[in-house]
Amino acid sequence: MFDTRHIKTFHEVVRTGSYSAAARALGYTQPAITQQMKALERDVGTPLFTRFGRGLRLTEAGETLSRHATVILDDMSAARQQVSSLTRLRAGRVRVCAFPSANATLVPEAMALLAVGHPGIGVELLEDEPPESLRRLVSGECDITLAFTYPGLREDVPDEVMEVPLMEDQLLVLLPTGHPLARRRAVRLADCADERWIAGCPRCRVHFLHECAEQGFAPDIAFTTDDNLVVQSLVAEGLGVAMMPGLVLDFLRHPKVAGRALQPASRRQISAYVLREHLRIPATSLVLGELKAVAENKIGC
Repeated sequence: MFDTRHIKTFHEVVRTGSYSAAARALGYTQPAITQQMKALERDVGTPLFTRFGRGLRLTEAGETLSRHATVILDDMSAARQQVSSLTRLRAGRVRVCAFPSANATLVPEAMALLAVGHPGIGVELLEDEPPESLRRLVSGECDITLAFTYPGLREDVPDEVMEVPLMEDQLLVLLPTGHPLARRRAVRLADCADERWIAGCPRCRVHFLHECAEQGFAPDIAFTTDDNLVVQSLVAEGLGVAMMPGLVLDFLRHPKVAGRALQPASRRQISAYVLREHLRIPATSLVLGELKAVAENKIGC
């Protein structure tokens, strides 16, 4: 492995034609130049120069190294500039994996903030539900994961993963606009015990069944779908009611459905997850900060 300082000195010796001229150009003493060239020749395993009168002549090995020296130094300069851009947040790429409603609300708003303050930072969007999204974080497929949990259900994450709580998301009962319960400001699940239900994703469904059991009934689940638009369309047609996170209705609300808060209140926790070591990466830390800012703004609304 060559020392890049020696390569730079070698390049200057070739350019100026002598050790003394290279020493003047670089601000070194001539013995220092001589020592560096001896060290480089030891690394190469063969002489790089031969004496020619008062000057130097490159050996075949020296000619070969000289052809590559400019490329090596240019590559090192480009590498320094690119690393500097990353550390100064002029460039970078962060992969964010989130569940659908977060990808439609929190992530775009955070990207808009980034576009204003740090337009060189790119975000690659991935979509998955927990716990699969967390497995993708640990396997290195993404840099930040947004996931949700319900009361009593905590993520089993490795020690190298850090959880950053973002916000609580109020759960609602979704009803057709003409439903008698839609006239209320809040609805108890037990008030809907005789209704047919549309259930959502597996994790949401587990929590929903638990909540119903707490209120003393087993729901009649007519349909099951992960698609929030399908859920709302089924409710709008009077085919059932549903329990839905409020974040979904921030970006997708069928005109023929009404969302009413649960009584007592029920919420899910939305958090960001990141590998602890990745918090030292400027672009990842920046995107995480923007996500926190967006979530705090929603809490205040």
